[in-house]
Amino acid sequence: MARIIVEVMLKPEIHDPQGEAISRACQRLGFTDVRAVRQGKRFEVEVSGTADEAALARMSELAGELLANPVIEEFTLREG
Repeated sequence: MARIIVEVMLKPEIHDPQGEAISRACQRLGFTDVRAVRQGKRFEVEVSGTADEAALARMSELAGELLANPVIEEFTLREG
């Protein structure tokens, strides 16, 4: 069995109100070195077999259809 990590983030040009709220909270809590925060999602998908190119291609298809909204989000895959 293999694990594939799918990380989904808003595209850079998309406004991220949750990330901005976290950034403001960091300032209030004294983490003044924090300049910006972008919020995202992480999925750990277990697949049978190995995380070879075919499995990664299949997970890319899954991410594009179910885990991410391709209009406003982008995703990356890696073996976990």
